[in-house]
Amino acid sequence: QLQASGGGSVQAGDSLRLSCTASGHTFSRYSISWFRQAPGKERLFVAAWHRGGHSTHYADSVKGRFTISRDNAKNTAYLQMDRLRPEDTAVYYCAASSSVILSNLRSQNAYAYWGQGTLVTVSS
Repeated sequence: QLQASGGGSVQAGDSLRLSCTASGHTFSRYSISWFRQAPGKERLFVAAWHRGGHSTHYADSVKGRFTISRDNAKNTAYLQMDRLRPEDTAVYYCAASSSVILSNLRSQNAYAYWGQGTLVTVSS
């Protein structure tokens, strides 16, 4: 089970840190990703931490502004979001998979476990 938290309403240029806490799993065995869904739009990949090689991956739209990290001792992954823009407004979901391969990392179909989503609203 995944629990996402940390969303809120901020101004453009502000920062937020989202958290994704897992229970009932050996957290270190899972690749963790963040997706987001803006109102009326499809859910899109944002960032991922792949367990193989501990590599990180980002959507072009957030590269250089967002940072994914994890603390396996706390069973928690984070998405640090800096220099937020109004177009970052969305519901953010965390997802986990023990078997996703690099080529499928950005596909939401590759993830078996999902958090409930946390809303981020960025005003200009």
